[in-house]
Amino acid sequence: MLSLVETVKLPGHARGSIDLHAEQFRDTRTKIGDVTAEIRTAVAQDEVAQRLQTIAGVGPIPLSVLAATLSDVTGFRSTRDLAAWIGLTPKPNSSGGKERFGAISKMGNRYIRRRLYLGAMARIAARKERGPGDDWLWSLLERKPIKLVAIALANRMARTVWALIRTGESYGRVPA
Repeated sequence: MLSLVETVKLPGHARGSIDLHAEQFRDTRTKIGDVTAEIRTAVAQDEVAQRLQTIAGVGPIPLSVLAATLSDVTGFRSTRDLAAWIGLTPKPNSSGGKERFGAISKMGNRYIRRRLYLGAMARIAARKERGPGDDWLWSLLERKPIKLVAIALANRMARTVWALIRTGESYGRVPA
């Protein structure tokens, strides 16, 4: 197989450095594949991760992080506490008995929040492909900006994670 360097006319002194970078890129791709395979194997052997895998939008990498970080959720009194710990709850700006909620706090675990957000965006993309419907996610997509819906869905996924770990049950897939 011809390398990119061989197909493009380059000066001789540039070929060596480009070959070096290409080899590093191939090695990095191989290492990423190996680590991903290890994560998938670990998820397949972990009972908590197996239950969390039933949640749509939660893949092997977020699963491994959630299962390792949240194997015991008894420290959180409620689902909202977990969502707040991750940073998926709005900041309250309340005064005089009138509750107003602002942007999400972003005070929690950034890594988990980002993984749940990306899973939510994937679920939204899949839901948009199916077209109009009368489910919760579609009605929210019609009324709100997509990023706000993604945060709401990530919040819902975090609460589902708490419930599944707490009860020891698996999630029954519901189209959304």
